[in-house]
Amino acid sequence: MKSAARRVALESLGWILVVAGIAALILPGPGLLMIFAGMAILSQQYDWAEKRLEPVKKRALGAAEESVETWPRIVLGCLSGVAVIGFGFFWGLGPDAPGWWPIDDKWWRFGGWGPGTTLILSGLIGIGLIIYSYRRFRSA
Repeated sequence: MKSAARRVALESLGWILVVAGIAALILPGPGLLMIFAGMAILSQQYDWAEKRLEPVKKRALGAAEESVETWPRIVLGCLSGVAVIGFGFFWGLGPDAPGWWPIDDKWWRFGGWGPGTTLILSGLIGIGLIIYSYRRFRSA
């Protein structure tokens, strides 16, 4: 019974990471690394995931290495992370709708601290991944 619950929990976590990683390819966040983490978990249970794990790992680590190839990329990545964190606080604090907002005020910045917190976490994860990539690929 305990093993079945563990399997369900791991599979759920794996699929959540894969789906969130796909979303993070478009939204702010480390999409390829999340897909890789989800695939690594799913590869413990599924042969198809194990077969596809190495190409995803190679692509994710390649993107991480490219992100710290030059100083402008590092600075831009860090500034982007800080901007996402700042936008998360803006989203959470929720100022009133500006005068130029063309539709009903209730549609201005809906969600509050829920989306704001996820933006803040995305920015922190992004900066953390830049630090990790820098230490792994540039500190030689």
